[in-house]
Amino acid sequence: MARVAIVTGGTRGIGEAISLALKDLGYTVAANYAGNVEKATAFTERTGIPAYRWDVGDFEATQAGCAAVAADLGPIDVVVNNAGITRDGVLHKMSFDDWNEVMRINLGGCFNMAKATFPGMRERGWGRIVNIGSINGQAGQYGQVNYAAAKSGIHGFTKALAQEGAKFGVTVNAIAPGYIDTEMVAAVPAPVLEKIVAKIPVGRLGHAEEIARGVAFLCSEEAGFVTGSTMSINGGQHMY
Repeated sequence: MARVAIVTGGTRGIGEAISLALKDLGYTVAANYAGNVEKATAFTERTGIPAYRWDVGDFEATQAGCAAVAADLGPIDVVVNNAGITRDGVLHKMSFDDWNEVMRINLGGCFNMAKATFPGMRERGWGRIVNIGSINGQAGQYGQVNYAAAKSGIHGFTKALAQEGAKFGVTVNAIAPGYIDTEMVAAVPAPVLEKIVAKIPVGRLGHAEEIARGVAFLCSEEAGFVTGSTMSINGGQHMY
């Protein structure tokens, strides 16, 4: 029986690429999403991967969502915490809600998903958790104290949980993407985007599939000796 994987924020952008990569690896994949029903429906029709709607920042909703996936597909062995939002702004203009919502979803979502799935992985003696951090969680970024703090927190969360899971066959790792050619980056004004690309040594934006290949490796049987690590996939922009 194929192992079951959940990808949060798994119906669009980097998340969609990860969902497809894990499906190609032979996993039974469930994609979580928060709001865009139309795009989630189109994703399922296009890929055959079922999509489940809940807010990963809501503890009870996450417990119920993961229980529904397990009831439909089987015990959850792989979790990719990809869901995230931005509420950018300099600190003196940032509201508490802007701070709190980013922390609640980006970092709180990792905790909520782990609470729902880690105990079962531990009991069964096998599991893979991959958390999507960010280059901006490593290097910081002007106007992103909330996002950078949440992503940096993900890297610390990864190292701590890895120590708890190691002797039970559960690995916990992170991927720190650089600037990837997603819808969000495409919305950046051309002059700003040119300056961003100019700082990337390989001279281009990354592709979602390149992040997905890193995730697929960390979720594989072959990655059993890799835990507590952060894989930077950023074209050399930040060497951490």
